[in-house]
Amino acid sequence: MTTNTMDEDAGPSVAGEAQDNDNASEIASLRERLMRALAETENTRRQGERRAQDAGQYAITNFARELLQVVDNLRRAIEAGAADREASGIDGLIEGVTATDRILTQILNHFGVEEIKALHQPFDPKKHEAVMETDETDQPPGSVAQVLENGYMLHDRLLRPARVVVAKPRQPSSQAEQP
Repeated sequence: MTTNTMDEDAGPSVAGEAQDNDNASEIASLRERLMRALAETENTRRQGERRAQDAGQYAITNFARELLQVVDNLRRAIEAGAADREASGIDGLIEGVTATDRILTQILNHFGVEEIKALHQPFDPKKHEAVMETDETDQPPGSVAQVLENGYMLHDRLLRPARVVVAKPRQPSSQAEQP
C-alpha cells in the first residue's frame, strides 16, 4: 500500500505554482533586504556629512577656550591701565594693549567666536553661570546686574558661560528693622 502525498495527487502544475510562490517570496525578501541596506547606507552617508561639517565648524573649540584666558587678561590690563593712565602717562602702552585686544576679538569673531552680551539681560542658565545674587541694584529681579567674566559662543554652541551677578528681589526695609 502506497500513500500518495498531496503534491503527487495534485499533479505537476500545483507543485510548480508552489515553487513560483517560494521564488516570489524569496525575491520579495531579498528586495526588502536590499532596500534596508540602501537606506542604511544613505543614513551612514548623511551622518558622515554631518560629522564632517561639525568637525570643520567646531574644530577650534579647545583652542578658542584656551585663548579666552588671553582675552580676559588683556581686558584686565586695559581696565587697570585706564585708572593709572592719567597718573603715569602710559598712554602708548594702553593703546597698544587695546589695539591687540581689538585685533584678537576680530580674529575670534572671524572664526565664529562671539561674546555673550549678558549685562542687563534676563538671566539665562543656558548661557550664564550665576556666581552670586545681589539686592543692591536698580535692575529688575532675575536680570544680570554685573558680569564678572564674559561668556562666549562658538557659532551656536556655548564655549564658556558668562559668570554673572544676578539681581534678586529687594527685601522690604520694614522686615530688616524687625527684632
